[in-house]
Formats: sequence, structure tokens, C-alpha cells
Amino acid sequence: MDDAKSQAQQDADLEAAFARVTTPAERKRAFMILFLSLVCMGAGQTVLYAILPPAARELHLSALQMTSVVSVSALIWVFSSTYWGLKSDKWGRKPVMLLGLVAFGVSFALLAGVLELGLRHLIPVVFVFPVMVAMRSIYGTFGSGTSPAAQAYVADRTTKEERLQGIATINAAFSLGTALGPGIVVLSVIDLLAPFYFVSALALGSAAMIWFLLPERTAPKSHARQLKSSLRWYDKRILPFVMFTVGLSLVGTIPVQTMGFFFIDVLHVAAKESTQFTMVGQIASAMSALVAQLLVVQQLDLSVRQLTAWGCVAIILGFVIFLTVAQFAPLVFALVLIGFGFGMARPGFTSAASLAVTSKEQGAVAGILSGASATGFIAGPLVGAMYDISPYLPYAFGGVALVGLFAYMLISPTLRNAGVISPDTTITEQDPVTPVANT
Repeated sequence: MDDAKSQAQQDADLEAAFARVTTPAERKRAFMILFLSLVCMGAGQTVLYAILPPAARELHLSALQMTSVVSVSALIWVFSSTYWGLKSDKWGRKPVMLLGLVAFGVSFALLAGVLELGLRHLIPVVFVFPVMVAMRSIYGTFGSGTSPAAQAYVADRTTKEERLQGIATINAAFSLGTALGPGIVVLSVIDLLAPFYFVSALALGSAAMIWFLLPERTAPKSHARQLKSSLRWYDKRILPFVMFTVGLSLVGTIPVQTMGFFFIDVLHVAAKESTQFTMVGQIASAMSALVAQLLVVQQLDLSVRQLTAWGCVAIILGFVIFLTVAQFAPLVFALVLIGFGFGMARPGFTSAASLAVTSKEQGAVAGILSGASATGFIAGPLVGAMYDISPYLPYAFGGVALVGLFAYMLISPTLRNAGVISPDTTITEQDPVTPVANT
């Protein structure tokens, strides 16, 4: 018991040390810089799924090959994000975020370059697919550090009571990027691959913004003794969160990867017009997620369990509409529900996992959850195979999986008590002391 109290006190002292380094106004400004810098990652996903299908058709690449480009990168991400999360505990958050954003920008530019050479018949088509996989793997290997380092940066500089709102703000950056992505896709009228180059420039510009403007006055390496972490995904404190994240990730990939095909096959939309329908659906889903993260999570006094539970219910209702209604307007409403549900659920269990571990393990837990979130994209070919059997099968599978996750949340003691803050480790905001030189 004494050891537990001693550890709790160490965590409290360490969290207080980070809170004292900057004023609340400085932290608010820092989080805004971080928010704007991460928008490009959400935009990149929208651009990728909008541009790859027509490019693949012109290169005569199969749907399996197209999804494999993303799946291989996601598989690497599962392992590399944990590594970079731990590295951010030792090096500091900024270096890992910078490495990730630069890798993201370089990967997008190189992927566009390979596609350009293939479309212009400057390299044999047989070489295009493996080189695409290699270029995308740069993102999976190095870009995976940005998300866990950003989450850990927020965890370092928020009290336990502020953790949920802080992490929701970071997640909202991705949603905003997804909503803005269709505007970038419009550049494809100039050139099919112009959106890729634009996202690449946006990522490199975001890296520059973090380098010059984002403060990291006290790098975690100055607390090296406390910050040595051996956290693993099977640790009983976070295993339920990891399992929940894997399940929710798989469910989340279903509308992303099948939406366009669903509009073509079920609504009988012409293939050339399907991109416009898909863009409307993506914007609706992303904007509703943004509303959930910036308004519902931030302004309403809902517990982590309530946010996650109601989020799951909203997603289930959205999947039910996909299974029962074959009209565009109701399907857009379904996507609004799905986006809203994920906007509530993701910040809820992510912040709860952050609260379940010590201050020295924030980078590690962020990396583990980031890797778990990528597992759904590994199963992309599985989702495609289900869709080939029936357009409704992936949504039926997703609905059943969500009911299972909801039940698991009710029976798991860890998930039932998610987000509960122990009174003896609560930290209150303190006035700043003499600032340490910016590193």
C-alpha cells in the first residue's frame, strides 16, 4: 500500500511539474498550434481514398492491390507506433512529432511520384505496385510517431480532469482534416495527383510550424529516471482498452472503405458520379465527429463511460440504416450518426487509458493505442471480401461487433470504471514558476 501511495505521489509530482512549466494561456496556444499542425493527417486519409481508386483503375491494379497498399502500411504502424511512443518518453515529444510529419509529407510526395511515372508509362506497371507499397511503408514506419507523441504532449500538460477535453481536441484535428479533404480533392481537376502534392506540402509546412512555434520547455528526458517505462499491450491496466480499440478500429474501416462502392452498387449511382456522393458522405461524417469532439465532449459534463456508450449506440443506429434503407439522404444521415458516435467514443476510451497508467507511461500508452487503432486497416481485404459476397454483409458484421463491444464494456470492470479519477492523485493547476529555456 505504501509503495502504491509513493508511486501515486511521484506521478502527482511529475504531473504538477509539467503543469507548472507554462501558464494556462501558453498551453492553450500550444494546443492550438498542435491542432492546426495535425489537420493534414485527416486530409491525407480523405485524399488517399479518393484518388487511389481511379489511379488504380488507370494502371489496371486490382481492388485487392489497392487496399494492400494501405494494409501493409497499417501492419507496420501497429508495431512502430509503440516504439515511437516509447521514444517520445526519452527524446521529448517534439522530435518524434517532427519526424512523423516529415515522413508523412515525404511518403505522400514519393507515392505521387511513383503513380505519375506509372501513368506516364515511364516505368513498367508491374513495378508500380511494389514501389507504392514501399513508399507508403515510409509513413507506416516513421509517420506513426506523430499521433502518440501528440497525445502524450497533451497528457504531459493537462491535469487528470482536463485530459478528456485535451485529447478530444487532438482527435478533432483529424476530423477537421477529413472534412477539408474534399476541398483538396477538387485540385484533381488540374491534375489527378495534385492533391497528393498539396497534402505533402501541407505536412511539411505543419512540421515547420511545430519546429518554430510549438514550445516544449521541459523535455521528458530530464526526468529520465521516472520516465523509464516497460508498459506492454497485455498489461492488465490497459488490455481491455486495447481490445476495445481493435474492435472499434475494425468497425470504423467499414464505411470508409465501402461507402463509395455501396453508392454505386446499391443506389445505382454512375461510377463517374460516385466520387461526389462519397465526398458528401465523408464531409457529413467528419463534421458530425467534429461537433461531437469540440462541443459534446468539451462542453457537456458526460463521463467517459457515458460518452463511449452513447457513441456505440449512435454507430449501431447508423449501421442499421445502411442495412434497411437504400436512399441517399437517409444514408448521409447514417454517416452523420456514425461520425458523431466515433467522435464521442474515441476520446472517451483514449483518455481513460491515459488515466489508467502513470505519468511516466503516457508516451507508451499513446503508442500502443495508436497501433491498435491501425489494426482495422490491416483487415481491409477482409472487409472487401465480405462486401464482394453482399454489400450489406460488412454492415451486418459491424453491427454485431458493436453490440459485442457494448456488452464487453458493461461486463469489464476496467471499462466500467474507465475515466474514474482517484482523489489522492488529483492535480490542481498551479501558477507558473520561473520558465525553463525552450528546448
